[in-house]
Amino acid sequence: MSTLEEIKSRLDAHIGETVTVVSQAGRKKFTKRSGILRSTFPSLFVVELDEEAQFKQASYSYADVLTKNVDVDFAE
Repeated sequence: MSTLEEIKSRLDAHIGETVTVVSQAGRKKFTKRSGILRSTFPSLFVVELDEEAQFKQASYSYADVLTKNVDVDFAE
């Protein structure tokens, strides 16, 4: 099992790369957003979203990744 520090260091290695983030938006609802991983902070990371998204950027916490409320996939 990953720790918050391991999740942060894994994301640090992909700053500037394209990512797809799938997050729970409620009961049986998910949102899927793509963009560029812009920065990481001690408790969250920021993704600059693609042009078609409603928002310019979105932030997610490492705790949500750990608890599997958010899934991050890296472009190959």
